[in-house]
Amino acid sequence: MSVTTRPTPPAEVRGVELTGKTLPRLAPLYSGLIAVAAALLLNVLTSVQGVAGTAVVAALLFVAIQSGWSFAVEGKRHAVDRLATTLIYATFVAAFAALVAILTVTVAKGVAALSPDFFTETMRNVSPRREGGGIAHALVGTLEQVLIAAAISVPVGIMTAVYLVEYGAGKRLSKSISFFVDVMTGIPSIIAGLFIYTFWVLTLGFERSGFAASLALTILMIPTVVRATEEMLRIVPNDLREASLALGIPKWKTILKIVIPTALGGIITGVMLAVARVAGETAPLLLTTFLSQNMNWNPFAGPQASLPTFVWDQIASGTNASLDRAWAGALVLILLVMILYLGARIVARFFAPKTS
Repeated sequence: MSVTTRPTPPAEVRGVELTGKTLPRLAPLYSGLIAVAAALLLNVLTSVQGVAGTAVVAALLFVAIQSGWSFAVEGKRHAVDRLATTLIYATFVAAFAALVAILTVTVAKGVAALSPDFFTETMRNVSPRREGGGIAHALVGTLEQVLIAAAISVPVGIMTAVYLVEYGAGKRLSKSISFFVDVMTGIPSIIAGLFIYTFWVLTLGFERSGFAASLALTILMIPTVVRATEEMLRIVPNDLREASLALGIPKWKTILKIVIPTALGGIITGVMLAVARVAGETAPLLLTTFLSQNMNWNPFAGPQASLPTFVWDQIASGTNASLDRAWAGALVLILLVMILYLGARIVARFFAPKTS
């Protein structure tokens, strides 16, 4: 006895849709045009004024229009997905726009005052209202102070991170160090300057100097170096450590020859992040070295200028000439950090372990 079966009808025959409704491909564009038009209308009819205010209102309307449209057509799940995607892109655009705006304004206002004499002259006997003068003394001070701070903080920070990752896992001392590193990460820069001024200048009796400023910058650099190095060491595969130890290589040599070189690129990035943070600090320098209009090659004796204090001093003067010098000094500071970062990346690439 044979049994015949009927073929199952296709889904579309049974009235079941295989795909849900979706918004048009250009839905974001349509939503954006409607949001911009509504924002401009509100700009005319209400108190919303200015480019920034109109842009914020347009962005909020865009999110509301697109999310509502998606919820009505695609359903709650797709609407939430579109909302999350929009917020991610919006935060990226906001951060990128702020960065581009800062760099654009700094370059536009700073290039006008740049000249060869600006890099070779100092501000000695230069009136705030007079054109001329330069940053030679401040550039030398910044380089010396940052390099001294890096020479102290980088070895201390890397060795501390090595202890936390390789030797101190689970120990009480390691937990205490991690706690204080977290606390120091958020310490205001002026507190570091006040501590060095109280301890180094008032208590021990040393004079204000570039070295005192370097000590304050060291306090700010160490937590960043420790945290960055610690994270880079943690992502090095344990298989590398185990293979090295299995070959009879001592642990200290495994760390020095295998673990640290493997994580060197990330460590260099963390170091340069710390350098970029302290290179623009002004508050601790005003307390530890203050201002100087003369060239001082010796960081251990007498006040020493720096680019942040130079910019602060020129802005405080308030004249057109001094403001131009302030913008130029800010531009040079940005370029200096970029040059140091590129140099560090080249060094990291040169000493990185071979992959083939």
